[in-house]
Amino acid sequence: MQIDLVAIVVEDYDPAIEFFTQALGFELIEDSPSLTNDGRPKRWVVVRPPGAQTAILLAQADGNHQHEAIGNQAAGRVGFFLRTTTFEATYARMVAAGVTFLTEPRTEPYGRVAVFRDIAGNKWDLLG
Repeated sequence: MQIDLVAIVVEDYDPAIEFFTQALGFELIEDSPSLTNDGRPKRWVVVRPPGAQTAILLAQADGNHQHEAIGNQAAGRVGFFLRTTTFEATYARMVAAGVTFLTEPRTEPYGRVAVFRDIAGNKWDLLG
């Protein structure tokens, strides 16, 4: 078994696609028309870091309950972890692309780490 997708609830598809593909360097794997369970139009949008197996489904919020989850999917904790073999270069590229980092890079027993927010406001660890 493997985890194929994880969902991140976002405000709008297009800015989220731009953030993940431009600022983070992910690949847009799929952007297809789809329907909600009750027949309303939506999109099936999947992004993935180059070479990764697990991808992210960008799910546009539908209704008040889902809107409340935007940016708080891990209850304020770091909920997503992006590992790179080129930490300093990746960090510099992300800063130049306007990614908001909440901490300066630091060295921990498990490697280099800096906390950033995605376009929805969720916290991520950039790990190296």
